[in-house]
Amino acid sequence: MRRILRAWAALFCVAVLAMAIGCGGGPEKKETGAAAAFATITDDMGRTVTLAKKPERIVVTSASFLEPLHAVGGDVVGRPDSKSLPDWAKDRTSIGRVYNVDLEKLLACGPDLVIANKGMNEKLLESLEINKIPCLVIDMKNYEEVKNEVRVFSQVTGEKEKGEALIKDMDDRIKAIHDRIPREKRRVAILHSTAQGLSVQLDTSIAGSAAKMLEFVNVASGMAPLESNPDSAPYSIETLVEQNPEILFVTSMGKIDEVKRGMDNTIALNPAWQTIPAIKNGKMFYLSQEHFLLSPGIRYPDAVEEMAKLVYPELF
Repeated sequence: MRRILRAWAALFCVAVLAMAIGCGGGPEKKETGAAAAFATITDDMGRTVTLAKKPERIVVTSASFLEPLHAVGGDVVGRPDSKSLPDWAKDRTSIGRVYNVDLEKLLACGPDLVIANKGMNEKLLESLEINKIPCLVIDMKNYEEVKNEVRVFSQVTGEKEKGEALIKDMDDRIKAIHDRIPREKRRVAILHSTAQGLSVQLDTSIAGSAAKMLEFVNVASGMAPLESNPDSAPYSIETLVEQNPEILFVTSMGKIDEVKRGMDNTIALNPAWQTIPAIKNGKMFYLSQEHFLLSPGIRYPDAVEEMAKLVYPELF
């Protein structure tokens, strides 16, 4: 009799266990790897960065990243020093200048994501990896790069629709400016003035990107870039005279009054400048540092409009 009872008890336990498994009462299967990640992103160094969860404590090393990140719902706990910080970011912790980030201050922010500037901040990667802090290395100069980074930032915030809406708005504004000016292939040269002298800006520079969107012809297109700066080419007055630009744009790093005095002296000292149509016809324009020194980011339509206004003031 006892044997029969034990047998029935065993069968009952098996039946209960089977029902529990059938109703989902067994151990849960957990997603692993990329399927469980919040986002998997390829940065501008070609690195694949996996974010296990939505970042809540972001540090950026470039002020240019602040506006596009905020526009797609992002915030930061740390940012670099800059003269042009948006109001919302001014009380966030400073981590130093973009070209001299204070690693100790950065780590003290307790970040769960760092967004670093390509070409300046790669040296941070080893320390961030040691501290198991994911890092996206971003390059954001020309307009196509800006649109790509808006998409990256919208992946970081989980707001992809906001990112696409922002890109559409920028594209529409730039198209409206482009459609407002005559369809003339104006020949332009873009000079960059520093304390070390002049260089020529290529299509991949900020001003070169804006000129291209207006369908101006950059006379420097195709020139070999400087080793130290792939967006610039060497300057020579002989080459500039030969290129014969109708319009000259000047970008600068220094105080605008000093830059203008320096350019006036350079032009006065060499009569060859007077043979260039842009100089003969008073078509040399200084571009603002606000839009053309560092990437204007989501303000690219403002940069394009500034350039168009200088050439066609009567249309704006």
